[in-house]
Amino acid sequence: MGQRPRTVSAAERRRRLAVRHHLAPGERAGTAAAAAAGIIGLHGTDPASVYLAAWARTRETGKAAIEHALYEERSLVRMLGMRRTVFVVPASLVPVIQAACTDQIAERLRRRLALQVEASGIAADGASWLKEAGDGTATGAELARDEPRLRAQIVYDETKSYGGPVNVTTRLLTVLSAEGLIVRGRPRGGWTSSQFTWTAAAELARPAAAAARTELARRWLSAFGPALVSDLQWWTGLTAGQVRAALAPLDLAEVDLHGTPGVMLAADLPGLDDAPALGPWAALLPALDPTAMGWRERGWYVGQHAAALFDRSGNIGPTAWWDGRIVGGWAQRANGEIAVRLLEDAGAEAAAAVEAEAGRLSEWIGPGARITPRFRTPLERELAGQS
Repeated sequence: MGQRPRTVSAAERRRRLAVRHHLAPGERAGTAAAAAAGIIGLHGTDPASVYLAAWARTRETGKAAIEHALYEERSLVRMLGMRRTVFVVPASLVPVIQAACTDQIAERLRRRLALQVEASGIAADGASWLKEAGDGTATGAELARDEPRLRAQIVYDETKSYGGPVNVTTRLLTVLSAEGLIVRGRPRGGWTSSQFTWTAAAELARPAAAAARTELARRWLSAFGPALVSDLQWWTGLTAGQVRAALAPLDLAEVDLHGTPGVMLAADLPGLDDAPALGPWAALLPALDPTAMGWRERGWYVGQHAAALFDRSGNIGPTAWWDGRIVGGWAQRANGEIAVRLLEDAGAEAAAAVEAEAGRLSEWIGPGARITPRFRTPLERELAGQS
């Protein structure tokens, strides 16, 4: 009879989260690039979240240092990745993510845009039109601004409230970015701006897709394991078959997660018993933070607070953490104040620690900057005074 799987408690998972996600004060990284590498990447759909997620995981890293990593040193790269989501990832991981996830996303995006070009009457052969427009767009260090085809309009999701005619420009740039041909550069405004310049990207030496998916699965389990296989499938956006194939070459250990079968890297199993003792810790994480969005099954760290913290599409807002689980949320008000609300009685020590983090965050953001998440959630709206 085989040995029963090791039971991993929620407390053990939270302790690993504190260390591997650089969230406990003594475990913070020295640079934004190191913080991103520890969790594969920072969620980049909301520009401010990149900075706030790096701040929460580093030791006194300022906004200028994060900008240096993004736009001068280029140790961090903003790219379309898992689940067709924008991430900021270490430059060394760009080829892995590109081959594992983004290439197949790019193929779907190009096919869809070609059909929209045809349906909008721009060209009878959408694929050829896109190729010509794309070749005329990504031409050198700065993208061509005088490509006339970019002024053509397509009809986008006209049955939706946000749909209607739009210039093809944004959709084509997204396709070219997904294909690894162009890359987002500096924002046109400050660090919270979502309007970016675009430049031609360096050519990537992509690994084979199968090898890249196995490497991505290994890195994810190192950062987010132990976890359910369905968590990995959700996080990557891959099919169940692709995930099974990605996991097959890895040396895995089966574990019991709250009564549900899970997996972790076999090499990490002894570390569960040797994990360092950590004191309780507080953290304020931004909307769409990679830790808060790291698993599909989130009950072990979200508890009963999902209704207040998520929007209808499953995007999480700003969260307040105590000792590895979410106990509340926060928002920035129009006057710059960081307003925090605990959704449960976590004790006086927790309340004081969370308030101290709010003060630290307010000082780091500084005067003038305003943080408004792209996806508004019930608690964030209420705390911001826009319920």
